[in-house]
Amino acid sequence: MEQTGTRALRLILIIPLLFLTLTFFGSCAVNPVTGQSQLMLVSEEQEIAMGKELYPNALWGGEGGGGEYRDDRLKSYLKGLVVNIHKVSHRPNLPVDFAIQNSSIPNAWAIPGHVVMTRGLLAGLNNEAEFVYVMGHEMGHVAARHSASQMSYGMVAQVLLGGAGIALSGSDYSEAALTLGSVGSSLLLLKYSRNDELEADRLGVQYMTRLGYDPRNAVSAQNNVEFISRNYMKSIGQEPGEQGFFEDLLSTHPRTSVRIEEMQNIIIATPRQPIRGDGTNRQQFQSATADIRRVHGIYTDYYDKGVRALKKDNLPEATSYAQKALAQDQRQAPFHALIGFIMLKKKDYSEAEKSFQQALRIDPSYQPAVRGMGAKSYFQGKYTESIQHLRRSLTLFPEDPSSYYFLGMDYYKTRSYRNAITYLKPFADAQPKHPRIHGILGICYENVGDVNNAYSEYIMQTKIDPKSDVGKTSAERARALQLKYGR
Repeated sequence: MEQTGTRALRLILIIPLLFLTLTFFGSCAVNPVTGQSQLMLVSEEQEIAMGKELYPNALWGGEGGGGEYRDDRLKSYLKGLVVNIHKVSHRPNLPVDFAIQNSSIPNAWAIPGHVVMTRGLLAGLNNEAEFVYVMGHEMGHVAARHSASQMSYGMVAQVLLGGAGIALSGSDYSEAALTLGSVGSSLLLLKYSRNDELEADRLGVQYMTRLGYDPRNAVSAQNNVEFISRNYMKSIGQEPGEQGFFEDLLSTHPRTSVRIEEMQNIIIATPRQPIRGDGTNRQQFQSATADIRRVHGIYTDYYDKGVRALKKDNLPEATSYAQKALAQDQRQAPFHALIGFIMLKKKDYSEAEKSFQQALRIDPSYQPAVRGMGAKSYFQGKYTESIQHLRRSLTLFPEDPSSYYFLGMDYYKTRSYRNAITYLKPFADAQPKHPRIHGILGICYENVGDVNNAYSEYIMQTKIDPKSDVGKTSAERARALQLKYGR
């Protein structure tokens, strides 16, 4: 009886809180695609602002990472196609930009203001029509405000769970490592409902049809994306971490056989438009993408394998693959940076610097090379120089965990403990099982007079690794604080 009364009381409290939350933050808005009302706490201006803020983190820290693939002529051609899609979409008033993400993982994504396709997917598509369909599908998610709607419901949930803050994104940070490895992110793996996916399919077909492409290429695009994805999984030996990404990605979509059947129904239901030319513009597309297909083969045959070997600390194998990649193409900044990170592992800082600088001569905004320069300076004890590099690294990739770690350690080494906490605490929150971070944070907190947080960090360190030097020191400091302050 008491439990029933408690539940009733909670319900009485939650209902008005939900009402006040919706009233305070926003109300229903008209969906630009369906014309129906829906809960929408994120304004269009907020959508654009969030897209601008999230974009660099998504490009560097989303699945595959890699930053932008540099080919001005190819980008100009493809951006023209994207702009054409945008003009016939339901929200042509939004800003839009296009980039090729330099990742072998086949993927495409869109957030307000930005639409992106990876090198791995682009290199496998057959024609312009397939590209336009895939981009139209992703832009359809933005047009229909699917992501904005999810953010709205997430905001309500956050308020009901405590109201301390509203989190609109989160990243799964990797351990600070001396590699180029990408950082997995849930940002782009939005769990769109099946209805959302089908609506995006419908919009993709609608947009390509309006532009004069043969809508039957939407079916070939679906089959091709599946084929490209399975080939990629085979090429990496279906390693657990990367396979997990595809399991998550594919789980948000209907099975291919079901989706193709539904796609054919969508095509039949879509009003016909005159088809321009052969409806595919395959020849121009194949010509424009010829070089990226060549370069993509070098990445998958050598570079990607070199990165995986480096992650496993197999330096001879990593070196061999990196050198083979460079023998095929000297113009790719990641190939030079891979050598740089191998040299860091070998503690050959002079050669590491040469490789990072060569990468930056090719692409001055190649963030891993900037971060690599910062790590190199840190290991050399050049902390002021390291700070300069790492601050620039964070302007390019604001959520880079490794930059946070090394920047915090720079300040720790120079006894600037408050600054150290600023960068080490977010890293520790993201990587709570890091073998040393909590003990170092404990020292920082103790030196700024924050006894409670120092004690908590010391205790955390003793739970994670009590036998290491940091663990033993943390145990001693925790006991000393307990005796002195009576904790």
